[in-house]
Order: sequence, then structure tokens, then C-alpha cells
Amino acid sequence: MTTTSISAAGDVTEITRSDASLRRFLHGLPGVDQVGAEARAAGLGTRSIKTTSKAYALDLAIRMVDLTTLEGADTAGKVRALASKAMRPDPADPSCPAAAAVCVYPDMVATAKQTLGDSGVNVAAVATAFPSGRAAMDIKLADTVDAVEAGADEVDMVIDRGAFLAGRYLQVFEEIAQVREACGDAHLKVIFETGELQTYDNVRRISWLAMMAGAHFIKTSTGKVQPAATLPVTLIMLEAVRDWREATGQMIGVKPAGGIRTAKDAIKYLVMVNEVAGADWLDPHWFRFGASTLLNDLLMQRTKMTTGRYSGPDYFTLD
Repeated sequence: MTTTSISAAGDVTEITRSDASLRRFLHGLPGVDQVGAEARAAGLGTRSIKTTSKAYALDLAIRMVDLTTLEGADTAGKVRALASKAMRPDPADPSCPAAAAVCVYPDMVATAKQTLGDSGVNVAAVATAFPSGRAAMDIKLADTVDAVEAGADEVDMVIDRGAFLAGRYLQVFEEIAQVREACGDAHLKVIFETGELQTYDNVRRISWLAMMAGAHFIKTSTGKVQPAATLPVTLIMLEAVRDWREATGQMIGVKPAGGIRTAKDAIKYLVMVNEVAGADWLDPHWFRFGASTLLNDLLMQRTKMTTGRYSGPDYFTLD
């Protein structure tokens, strides 16, 4: 069975009826040309854009940011401040768009939700024993349910990389599917931690596995492991969602996270999205940046374009 033959839930049911059939499908996917993928990613990263396009790209990137704090020292005050910044990234400029979401630990969801109100900025919560993914299934599901009941609009789950690398593909599939069910109406982002997956072929395989299991988004990293997001890894994930839509008619989102710190880097990713997946993905519903420091550089570049001068690094709040 080829990738293009997946066109209905029945196909997925057939593929996932056993570990052997799922392994056969995943290992039957076309192999990734490492040199070619890295060369194409590097080439796309050198593209330049015109001034008017850059202004649009900066605003679009701001709208795609999941403003994130995932530290053990997080406090309610820090989360409220972050939520306020997500709603009004530049308080001095009401034309500046809001961020897409605020991403926090489950125990901070209620605080973020209360602050954001009906602003339209979503609350995303990491779950399933983030960042390791090493916990019993009932604990992972309870973690998810807690986040959703607290008001999370989106859940960012992390896969068990040990299970995946050991070839227990059906276990990973079933965990994703169960978490998707536990999410109810909340959207599910599945974090791969690509820095631990060893090969680009594994990135392609887990992308397909997660999409078959019901992911709304596929996400590179937790931000806790290096390397985190990279252009070649994101290229492979964008190819996967493009091919998935061609095969099934369904769009799946992509979220690179970790290590994207500058507007220049963000624009490289947007160029890649447009060239690889297509313009339909140039929308916060289908592409996000997981970041904490990226927003400040986007704001500094935006201010430079509107005023002709750079603001100091302390002009915007530090996160």
C-alpha cells in the first residue's frame, strides 16, 4: 500500500491492524535523501523578500507565535504577564496583531484562560508527561483531561520516543489516538522531539504515524532538547502534510518549536512553508512557531519598518 492509497479511515484501520502491518507501511515510505533535503532547506533559507512582503511576513509570523513559558519556576504572575503580551504584543501600537496562543503547563491553564478571556488568543497546554513522555497511559490521559477541563483550547502531547525508536509503532499510534479522544474539542499537537529521532527517515515515519492517529498538528520539539527545530526537519514534515492532504483531502498543521529566535529565521520558515506545502499553510490555523524570545525580535523588526529606527532590546518586555 502506498501513501497515495490512503483515502479513508478504512485504509488507516487496515494499516494499523497490527504492529507488523504498521511497520510495513512506515518502512515502505520513500526514504529521505539527507543531502538533498539539507541542500533544499539551505537554498530556501537564502531567498530574499521585498519590503512590502517583509512587512506582511512579520505580522503573519507574530500571528503564528505560540508564546511559551515552560519552566519549573513559572508563577501565576508570569503567566498573566505573558498572556497580556500575547493579546497586545506592542501596547504602543494597536495595529500590531495578537499572537496565536499562550503555551503553559496544565496547572497554569486556568490562569492564562482567565487573563485571555474572549480575546481570541488560545491557551495551549503541554501534557502526557512533558517533556519526557515517560509515564503510564492512565497518567498521560489524566494529564490531558486536566488541561482540557481547565480550559485548554489546544493540547501539545509528547510521544514516547523510546517506544518509537524500539519499533513499537502501534503502541505510539494507540497512545496518540487515545490522547486525541481525551482532548474532546481541543486541538491536538503531537511533539516528536526530532533531536532524539536520529534520522530523517524516522521524522517522515512519525509524521505519517501521527497523522494517521488523528493529530491536528505535528510539532518538532519540546524546546528542552538540542537540536530543536531545524529547517531540514521542518521541510520533511511539510512534505508529509502536503502529501497527506493530496492523499486524504485533510489539512494538518506544522509547528517548529525551539531555537527560532530571530525574525530572519522566522521568514526562512515562512518561505519554506510557501514553497513546500503551499500558500494554504500560511495561516495560524495551519502553521505555528513555538517560541519565547522570537516575538521580541519580530516586534523590533516591525518597529524598524514602521518608524525607520530600531528600538533598544529593553523596549519590549523580556520573557
